[in-house]
Formats: sequence, C-alpha cells, structure tokens
Amino acid sequence: MTTSNQSSIINPLRNLDGYRTAESVSPRHPDKLCDRISDAILDAYLEQDPNARVAVDVAGGHGKVFAAGEITSTAKNIDVDAIIHRIAGDDVETIVNLVKQSPEIARGVDTGGAGDQGIMIGYATDETPEYLPREVVLSRRLNQFIYEKYPYDGKTQVTLNGDEIDSIVASFQNVSKDDLQARVDEFLKEQDLTCEKFHINPAGDWNQGGFEADSGLTGRKLAVDNYGPSIPVGGGAFSGKDPSKVDRSAAYIARRIAVDYLRDRKAHEVYVRLAYAIGFAEPLERTVIIDGVSEDIPADKYDLTPQGIIKTLDLKRPIYEQTAEYGHFGEGFDWDK
Repeated sequence: MTTSNQSSIINPLRNLDGYRTAESVSPRHPDKLCDRISDAILDAYLEQDPNARVAVDVAGGHGKVFAAGEITSTAKNIDVDAIIHRIAGDDVETIVNLVKQSPEIARGVDTGGAGDQGIMIGYATDETPEYLPREVVLSRRLNQFIYEKYPYDGKTQVTLNGDEIDSIVASFQNVSKDDLQARVDEFLKEQDLTCEKFHINPAGDWNQGGFEADSGLTGRKLAVDNYGPSIPVGGGAFSGKDPSKVDRSAAYIARRIAVDYLRDRKAHEVYVRLAYAIGFAEPLERTVIIDGVSEDIPADKYDLTPQGIIKTLDLKRPIYEQTAEYGHFGEGFDWDK
C-alpha cells in the first residue's frame, strides 16, 4: 500500500498531492432503490434459471415504481410486484412491463456473442488495501457507518488534499445535524482520521427521503458504482443485466485483470480497457496500462469472450442485489480476488 504522496502516473485527475473527491449514497437513495430492485429481479430469475436473459430498468418516485425491460427465461411465477414492495415499501403502486428479448438481439447472443457493443474500464491502485481510490473508500465507509445507525436515504462526500481529509459532506434523512455530526466524529475517531471542514445536513435537517422526496432511475450512479469521478467509465450501467451483457460482465473481468496485474507487477496503478461489438465474441480492444505503459493483454492469459468471462467469474448465480448497494468493486465480490 502506498504511504507517500505521488501523482497518478497517467491520469492528472488523480494527483495524489492535490485535491480529489468522491461521494457515496445509501441503499435508500432513490437511484439505489432502483438499482437494487433491478438486480433483485435479476437474482430471482437466475435462482430458477441460470441461463435467463434479463435486462430490467426501474424508474420510481412519488408513490409509483415502473419496471420495464426484456426477459427470456424458463423461470416460473416470479412475483415482481413482491420484489418491488420488499425494497420500496408496500405503499407504492407498481407498473410492470417486461417482455421477451428481441429475437434480433438474441440471434447474436445465442451464438456466444456479446449482448451489446461497448467499452469497459477496469482499475486498481495500491493506495488502499481494497485497490480502490482512497477518496472512494472513505466516502463509502463513512456512508456505511452512518447507515448502520440511521438506515435512511443519505449521501456522503469526502475531499482529500494530499494525504489529509480536507472536508466532509454528510446529508442523511431523519437525523439531526448534531446527531449526524456526532456520528461522523465517531467514524473519524475510529479510523484515526482528522478533518477541519464539515458540511453536515448543509441544506437543513430533512425527513422526506427516498421515493417520497425524489425520483430514481437504474444506472444513474455510474461513478459511485465504479471507481469515483476521477476514473473513466465505459458508459454502460450494471444493474438489472444478466452477464451476457458485457457492459456488466466485461467490466467485472476488467477489474480482475487490473488487480492481477497490480499484484503481479507490483505496480502502483493499472487501467484496463476492453471493447466489444454486439454479436461478436472476442473483444475488439484488450489493453492494460501498467504505471503508464500500455500493453496488449495476451489472448491466452484470459478468455475474454462473454462465455469465458461468465465461466471464469461464475456469474450465473443470484449474487447481484448486494452489488447494487455500495459499488461493484472492493467489497469482497469474487471478481476482486
């Protein structure tokens, strides 16, 4: 783990001597409610049918939750309304419109091709034990620490300047400013950290949250799901998609590759770029950038076809709802190991 300041080798946004910021949102945030519902529906289908094709997007807010998408599966009697109510509450009206996957998409996937085109980014850094940017780790840990006591809608944000925390933002529903400040102080003491600037419930204390206060949408927290705002994202969301969709599965193997190269080369920072075409199995790009030096990933080192990725990471399991809560990397998921 890196202990001294250093500039990111290929990304000026990751200047470890300067400012960098990341946020985290709680599982009760409106966008995260939608992510969680999408992935809970996916899990329900995979539990009965590991080969299910699932692409479900959820929009919710102000008493209504709308789930739309495409599902092709042998699974029977999946109670989508019950899944929505378990996560969003019994008082929401549900509107469900799920249809069979387009045969024009299916014909490319049936032969082992990618479910869509896209660019996938993998990243690993040695600045934390989780191989994630430190600002991402701290904002996530703080959010989890607050949510453990106050399980409501909320956000945290941590700004670093060099090795020090410059400022902390925390906004949580149903928590007074004083109580929230006390919880943040408890976190800092437990982590042996200091901070001088706080913005605690900066718009005032609030009691309306989740779908009652705001609308949400699957896939709208891409930077939170990935590596924070200073690391590029390929553009594709994860939640609600079975692993034939490479914008999910290839992003996971890209993370595995980045961590592998970081460990094997004893590097400080590794980026991975993969790119695919719909219906075509092999990636169009397979680049790894190790401390600023670019290489091609050998074709015999990783099977980067959709089916190869699924087999390597064992992705046909009902494991996805948990990934939708606090980010898809660094929480002990198999693709990090």
